[in-house]
Amino acid sequence: MAPVLVGTALAWRAGEAKWPAAAACLGFALLVQVGTNFANDYYDFVKGADTAERVGPRRAVASGLIAPKVMRAAMIAVFAAAFALGLTLLAYGGWPLLVIGVASIACGVAYTGGPYPLAYHGLGDLFVFLFFGLVATGATAFVQTGEPSLAALLAGAGVGALASNILVANNYRDVETDAKAGKRTLLVRWGRAYGRAQFAFSHAVAVATPLVLVIVGAAAAWAALLVALVSAAVAIHQCRRLAAVRSPAECIALLGQTGRWLALYGVLLAAAVVVAG
Repeated sequence: MAPVLVGTALAWRAGEAKWPAAAACLGFALLVQVGTNFANDYYDFVKGADTAERVGPRRAVASGLIAPKVMRAAMIAVFAAAFALGLTLLAYGGWPLLVIGVASIACGVAYTGGPYPLAYHGLGDLFVFLFFGLVATGATAFVQTGEPSLAALLAGAGVGALASNILVANNYRDVETDAKAGKRTLLVRWGRAYGRAQFAFSHAVAVATPLVLVIVGAAAAWAALLVALVSAAVAIHQCRRLAAVRSPAECIALLGQTGRWLALYGVLLAAAVVVAG
């Protein structure tokens, strides 16, 4: 929801907000997120990444709540619904949106599925940053304004950085079980110290984003400064929590906190853009 909210705020500031298009973008983003989670649940089970040793939130297939074939069918159905909803956006942005939509769905499947699963080769963080940050924010603004926006890409960088931090918190917990399953995340490759550095860098990007938006004239200075200060305080708190993690339960708690912060950050950043209009 965060990138769609920020992209729509930028469109509103430009006097081009189109609420039916914004609603369709939101629906598409949510369906792709759900479909990707269904794909992860299914493919991680098939590939052996979800075992009895896993300590994260319970997965439906691995725990026996859902049969693998049912989860696979649900995944296909949700992605098909996303594709159908995405087609309605072609009237606003033309064929580029078809490319973006198909790529988003393909990467949702390829995240843990297919012959070269992205998450199993250390590419999950990059694709989360791209698709849940730059692409989602930029495309939402493009659908409504009809033209590419530098401000939307800059704003998307902050959103995408915090989205990738959710992945860091998740993978920080699962280093040992991921390594056994052959899931070569960046933390499996380079260790938890690297994970803490990436987590801090992503927070730094989120802190800088509202200030950069002021430079390009897309956010009110006082509001952007307030967002940056709040972001810095949250960054210090969450980085300290990650460094102090000693149990899977602490990682799970931080994972939830990281997701909630992304949601709030999206609201604050959108507000900083709106008040500048």
